[in-house]
Amino acid sequence: MSSHGKATSRSAVNHKASAEAGNPKANPDLSDNQIKDPDEWVSGDEPMTGAQASYLKTLSEQAHDPKAFDPNLGKAEASKRIDQLKHKQKH
Repeated sequence: MSSHGKATSRSAVNHKASAEAGNPKANPDLSDNQIKDPDEWVSGDEPMTGAQASYLKTLSEQAHDPKAFDPNLGKAEASKRIDQLKHKQKH
């Protein structure tokens, strides 16, 4: 009975490993060009997410650039502004 339990758990582990191997989120292929330009996003015109709004607000305050935050931005434009502010802070 205990050997059956071990065999079951071992096969479950093997199944999990093989599932992760085929999962692009678990093992992303950076050469696959998964990162798209925000201008090419299908949902880029949708309102920015709550996470984007929060991060953009924080970055704009840290950069002393309150005009960088606009609550009416779409996802794509918010992403671009976040990238700009992050780049600006590195310099």
